Amino acid sequence: MKRFFYYITYALCFLLAILPLRLLYFFSDIAYFVIYYIVGYRKNLARKNLTDSFPDKSRKEICAIEKSFYHHFCDYFFETIKLLNMPASRMKRHFVFKNEELIQYFLKQGKPVILLLGHFGNWEWVTSITLWVKSDENLVIGQIYRPLRNKVSDKLFLHIRKSFHSVGFNKYDVYKEIVKLRKAGKNWLLGFMSDQKPSLNNPHIWVRFLNQDTPVLTGTEKIAQHTGAVVCYLDIKKTKRSFYEGKVKLVSENPVENQEFEITKKYMELLEKTILRDPAGYLWTHNRWKHKKPGL
Repeated sequence: MKRFFYYITYALCFLLAILPLRLLYFFSDIAYFVIYYIVGYRKNLARKNLTDSFPDKSRKEICAIEKSFYHHFCDYFFETIKLLNMPASRMKRHFVFKNEELIQYFLKQGKPVILLLGHFGNWEWVTSITLWVKSDENLVIGQIYRPLRNKVSDKLFLHIRKSFHSVGFNKYDVYKEIVKLRKAGKNWLLGFMSDQKPSLNNPHIWVRFLNQDTPVLTGTEKIAQHTGAVVCYLDIKKTKRSFYEGKVKLVSENPVENQEFEITKKYMELLEKTILRDPAGYLWTHNRWKHKKPGL
């Protein structure tokens, strides 16, 4: 039965994907009106997150960011579906990578690379980095993903995330998979989004992020130190509707030389700057600050 629902869902999404973006944005505008004004999907949570993150902004300013976010969020959904039928030549016009030669430089030296990014802009389109970084049979390019609870949605999004020959790695198996790549003599470039709310049972630290005490996973930093991977950050910028830029910035060339949690803190600082430049591009419906710092 799950397989049946998957194929039905896939077929419907593919029918949408063959439509031009301008028509998909028409549907996005309708979805925005329904989700924001009628359904009010996680509206209270988004409002609280924005208010706590920007205490100096007026209610009018908060509401303006909120509306822009929901409009972008609907665009993100239809843009992601478009990946099912997005020619590579067009994708390269819609998501432009800058300074990607930095990644290429380290890969040529045989060093693996971790690319940190956040839930900003359209992070699903980042899989198109395979169109910019020269690959060969000894290089694996992929991203770490958290399995979704809904099995149909999880299978569909995993298929979408494999667009342009990117490889998906389950976050619970990532270190084991990296060990396999090393044994097979393969180098790798992997994208990590470490800005999700961590389980308090997982290793984490507390940082000041967007005016709030925020728990942050430290596993990515540990992986970088254990594997000798170079760590970079992708600063995503939405230039206009359906067009993005991702600028690669070096965080650490040799993680073992960094102080403990220095990489994690630097990542959060860079992500904060990305968000402050364009707050509407961040995922405000995520219950990021569910956990409170002990002692407060």
